[in-house]
Parts: sequence; C-alpha cells; structure tokens
Amino acid sequence: MKKFSVFLTLVILFLSSIFAQETPVTWTFKTVKVNDSIAELQFQAAIEENWHLYSQSHNNGMEMPIEFSFTDAKNYKRIGKVTEPKPIVHYDPMFNDTSKFFVNSVTFKQKVKVLQNEPFAIKGRISGQSCIDGRCVALDKKFSFDIQGFDHAVAAAAVPEQEDAENTIAEDNTTASLAEAAVNDTPKEEESLWSFFVVAFLGGLVGLLMPCVFPMIPMTVSYFMKSGSKAKLHALIYGLSIVVIYVIFGIILSLIFGPDFANILSTHWIPNILFAIIFIIFALSFFGYFEITLPSSWVNKSAKMENTGGIIGIFFMALTLVLVSFSCTLPIAGAVALNSVGGSLVKPIIGMLGFSLGIAIPFTLFAFFPGLLKKMPKSGGWMNTLKVVLAFVELAFALKFINVPDQTYHWGILDREVYLALWIVLFSLMGIYLLGKIKFPLDDDMPVQKSPFRFMMAIITFAFVVYMIPGMFGAPLKAISGWLPPMTTQDFDINQVVRQESGANSNNTLQVNETALFGDRLDLPHGIQGYFDYDQALRVAQQLNKPVFIDFTGHGCVNCRNVENAVWIDPQVRKMFADEFVVVAMYVDDKKIKLSEDQQIKDEDGDPITTLGGKNMYIQNTIYHENSQPCYFIVDHDGSVLAGPTYYELDVNKYIDFLKSGIKAYQEKHQ
Repeated sequence: MKKFSVFLTLVILFLSSIFAQETPVTWTFKTVKVNDSIAELQFQAAIEENWHLYSQSHNNGMEMPIEFSFTDAKNYKRIGKVTEPKPIVHYDPMFNDTSKFFVNSVTFKQKVKVLQNEPFAIKGRISGQSCIDGRCVALDKKFSFDIQGFDHAVAAAAVPEQEDAENTIAEDNTTASLAEAAVNDTPKEEESLWSFFVVAFLGGLVGLLMPCVFPMIPMTVSYFMKSGSKAKLHALIYGLSIVVIYVIFGIILSLIFGPDFANILSTHWIPNILFAIIFIIFALSFFGYFEITLPSSWVNKSAKMENTGGIIGIFFMALTLVLVSFSCTLPIAGAVALNSVGGSLVKPIIGMLGFSLGIAIPFTLFAFFPGLLKKMPKSGGWMNTLKVVLAFVELAFALKFINVPDQTYHWGILDREVYLALWIVLFSLMGIYLLGKIKFPLDDDMPVQKSPFRFMMAIITFAFVVYMIPGMFGAPLKAISGWLPPMTTQDFDINQVVRQESGANSNNTLQVNETALFGDRLDLPHGIQGYFDYDQALRVAQQLNKPVFIDFTGHGCVNCRNVENAVWIDPQVRKMFADEFVVVAMYVDDKKIKLSEDQQIKDEDGDPITTLGGKNMYIQNTIYHENSQPCYFIVDHDGSVLAGPTYYELDVNKYIDFLKSGIKAYQEKHQ
C-alpha cells in the first residue's frame, strides 16, 4: 500500500509538471473608492523571484511592454492613463538597448469616473511579458472590477476629467525609491554609466584640441603664473568652475528631459528628426561653411566680470572660456548631451561631468606643471583637420537618428543598403580628405607626406569602408550591426540568392505552392521558408508528409533573435528545416494583424479571439501548456508532440540533436 501511495504521488507530480503552465506573475484586482463618483482600479502584480515584468514605457528594444486594454462601455469613463511606479532601468550594451521593468511586486492604477448608480463590472485584458534569464513568458490575463456604491450624480465633487498628472507613468514614492535603489545596485547599469562617462571624458579631451580652445591653454596658464604662490589654487578653482558650469547644464537637461524622455525619443519622429537636423548643422559648422556663435554681449559681460577678482573673477574667466569656445565645443558637447537624454536621471549630469573634466583637467595640470607646456604640439592646420573629421562622424550620427523613426513608422527611407551606401560615401570622402584631395574653407595647404598620423588615419578609414562593402550584399557586419537598420530591410541578400540557386530550398518548393497566410507582413530569418498560421502549417505538413517545427516567438523576443542568429543561421540547421520540416513561426505578441471570422477561435469564455497574436498565445497555452518564448516543438499533422519543448538553446549541436529526435519520432510513428 505504501509503495502504491508513493507511486501515485509520483504520477500526480509528473502529470502536474506536464500540464502546469508557468505563472511568474499573479494578479489581484482591487477597487478603491476615491469619492462618490471616482473609483481607483488597482492592478496588483506579485512577481516570482528572479523574474521581471516589463514596464508600459519601453525603448528601442524588442521587449514586450505591458498593456491594459479596457472593454468599451458607457457606464464609466477613464481619467488619464494607467499609472505605474518608477521602473528599474537596465542598459544592455550588447544590444545597445535600455529596458524598464519591475521585480517582486508592483501596483498599476487607473482612475475612472462612474457614470451610473447601478452596480456593474469593468472588464478588460492585460497583455505583456515576464522574463527570466534565458526565456520569457507572454502574459495574457483578463480582469474584472466590481463597481458598486457610487453616486454619479455628485459630479461637483468629482476630480476634473482632465488630469494631466495621470498621464505620466510615475507614482508610488515608496516603490519608486526601491526601484531607484535597485538601479543603483545594478552592476550593469553602473557599468553603462561608467562607460558613458569615459566616452564623455574623451569627448572633452577632443574638445580641448579644437582651434578655439587649444591656443588658450598657454595664455591661461601664463595668467595664473602671475598669481605667484596662489597660482595653483587659482588654477584649481578655474578647473572646478569649468566643471560646475557644465554640470549645471547637465542638471538642467536632466530636469527637462528625465528618464521618461527615452520612450518619446524611441517612438516619436519629431525629436529624432530634430536631433538629426542639429547634428547636420553641427557638421556643416565643423566643415567651415559657417560658425555657430553666441551673442557677443554675453561674452563681453562675462569678460567684464573677470575684473571682480577673487573666486568670482576666476569663475567668470571659466565662463568666458566656455562661451568663447562655444562654436568649437558645442557639436561635441551636444553629441554627449543628445546621447544622454532619455537615459537615467543622472546620465546627463554624468555626461557633462565627464566632458567638463576632459577640458578642465589639462588646464589645471599645465598650471601645476608649467614645464609641460614645452612638450605641447603647436597650433596649426591639424586642428581644423580634426574638426572636419568630426564633421563626417556627426553626419554618420545624424543618419542614426533618422533611422529610428524610419523603422518605427515604416517610412522605408533608409533601407539597410541605403544606410550603408551613405556611410560608405561619407567615410570614403573622409579618407580622400585625409589624403589631401579635398579641401574645406578653413583648411591650410599642408603636404600629406609630412603627417604620418594623418596618413595612417586614412588607411584605417578606407579599411572601414572596405569592411562595410560586403554589407551591401547581405553580410551581417556584426561589429556595427547595432547602428544599422535590421537585416529584414535588406533588399538584396546574396546568401539567400546562392541558397536558392544551389537548390538549398528545392525541397521546400511544394510548400510555397500554398501562399503563406500573413506572409506579406511577417517573415522568417535567413531565407527559411515557412508559414505563420497554425492550421495552414498542419495542413501542408500532411500533404508533404513531414513533421511540423513550431516556433513560438514574438516581435519583442530578444532571446528568439539570439537563437536565430546563433543557431538558425547554421547551414546544417537551415538544410534540415528545408528538407525535413514544415516550419511555422507563431508570433504571440502580434496585435496588428486582425483575423477574419473564419480564422478566429473562441477562448474559454466563448469570446472570439480577433488577433493573430492572441490566437497563437491561446494555442500555446491551451494545447501545448507553455507560455514562454522562445519555445520550440516538433509535432505531427494532428498537433501531437513528437519532440520538445526546447527553449533558449544556443549550442548548434544540441539543437540539431533536438531536430533529429523529432524526425526519428515522426518516422517511427509513420513507418
């Protein structure tokens, strides 16, 4: 009897492990009465340890933000948007992406105005994504709030309908403080800030070499030398004043933009196009076509204040330097500033601190050790050469800002080839300029052979151009892929042409006889042929007598892209997909593709599922009892599982073993 009970327990545990789905986020819904006509809906999420739930606001990344969809009704009206506490901000240097998420627990809130006295329910759906290292789980949860005990007639006591404060996604000071503490304790976030500080510091050193700054070093140092015993103290105050001026500018940037500006910057075309125009203006100024200057009255007033003497006089000396050098240093300082807005709250301050130290430290060091002035290079045409080189770099950066809205709004202006062509032209012109074959308005005549450094820079520039050329034909260019438009915008991929010409996809010719549903809006990577509708894939697989490879994926699935770029790109894997399987990519987060009535299915409550993403998620949850992405199954024509699931697997050999196990199971079943 005891053995039987142990056996029964093991069976129950085994079955529960099969049919149980991961639910890393547990929801509780609470209605709080604010007054007789206003209710606050609270979405309380309990998040399992080591998991995180993405915020409503998101960057340029592929994560799936949480969304709250409300069923339309006439008995209530929403006031503002769903609010949330300040999320944890994490920067991933590998993907050049900033994510915003919550851990442990979080409460989202929505205020509504009640428009009837009788009890009713406010219903809707929560969709989003919760992730842990290696894989993610798509969330799809219905919610319902009971509304009763309100008197909508007491309209005078209601909160005004336009509550702009509700439109900001920041609340709950206690949770916000915990989130900020978590940010400060995140090593990767600290690492990203440190790397940004170093880049900003190097930018300050480059700014120091500009024609309107570099010649001022010996003049300023000689002035301090006249102070006698106080020379070093005055030089230190001068350097600190430069830092203070730039840091104040960083604080102003932080207050104006703050961390929430990242969402606007990553999604809206206006700031991106504005920044691109600013970079182009900076570049034209560096080329020497015009000069960006501040009103002369500002400089004159600051110069007069230098006569005040003491600490105040030294501070205004530093301010005069900043104002006079504005035309030269603004494009560099501006680049640091524009790349800092939208990050964490302290990022603009860190950026300006690093930039100012790059300028201030050399001034101070030369004042402390005036003998170093003899080792300084003399002013000359090389400073304008540096400006022109930076102008080409500024134009390359401008394209990056244009690329963001181009991808977001599907303008189709900067396909990958167009983007690369512009970069190739820009850096080719830069190399030709370094060889002395192009002159700009402020350039001096200087034989190229007298500057070995300039000649070596020309070689490096042309080498970079040669590196980019294969990208025009589909080469991945991994070293700069983060700066380029996605490979899906590539019109001509020679790798795909070679595969087609060599017959690599010849065994897939029967599959394309039946046009893939939604194939005009979705695609598979690396030239892999397949489908995007579950029923169609099963039907075609039966016709071709092949198993089905199911890819539960998402547009916002970072780990899915990792597997595709690390494993699916392997020739043997692609050949197995083409020869042995019918591949179906099931995007669980797609909300744009609407289903016709004959394509729709109904959920457990009998409600129709009208989007492709909702249908795919429902199939994954109910048929395959999984809800994470990436998630891969190999199934038979009837949908029964032959192999899997497997998840975030980057070992090509293990992945091939998984594919072979599915093929073997299919052959054994149908022999």
